[in-house]
Amino acid sequence: MKYVDSMTAQVNDDVTRWFAVYTAPRHEKRVAENIMARNIEAFLPLYRTSRHWKKRPPVTLELPLFPSYLFVRVMCHERGQVLSSPGVLSFVGNGRHAVSIPDREIDALRIGIEKYPTEPHSYVAVGEKVSVISGPFAGFTGTLLRHKTGDRVVLTIDAIMQGIAVEIDSSYLASTTSGLQTVVPSKAPFVM
Repeated sequence: MKYVDSMTAQVNDDVTRWFAVYTAPRHEKRVAENIMARNIEAFLPLYRTSRHWKKRPPVTLELPLFPSYLFVRVMCHERGQVLSSPGVLSFVGNGRHAVSIPDREIDALRIGIEKYPTEPHSYVAVGEKVSVISGPFAGFTGTLLRHKTGDRVVLTIDAIMQGIAVEIDSSYLASTTSGLQTVVPSKAPFVM
């Protein structure tokens, strides 16, 4: 069986690539453990949040940044091992083939969630578009939002149609709406 990279239309059967895996709801951590037990590299981005329940002290939880998704780095012949893991429903793809995710996006995600406060956000398709010009997310585009503590950028992973909100200093951003890149001032008038 050969893997066809839909991005480059090249046939590769011995190259490791990152793929998004769709899991059963609330099984992401268990699936990641099972896949890593099979000596397959897995990456499950997590974020911390506090929850308050009645008559109990607040609890800090680590939850998946992309609910029902995790990332695996596999060769074509290892896909069956991933698919046979309990809780794995499918690889994310275009209907015929699993679509790979560039290494630089996974690396940027790993570095970025360690460096910047992140939280899940709904997939955003409209709004003021900005480009990140510096830092671990350099090269990514997203939607600029206003948050209580400052500016946030919603970065989307198109392959899984998920987004994350990341606090990024406005000096790292450039507006891309007009087609020309202009640096976003710290108190941008177009911020929502």
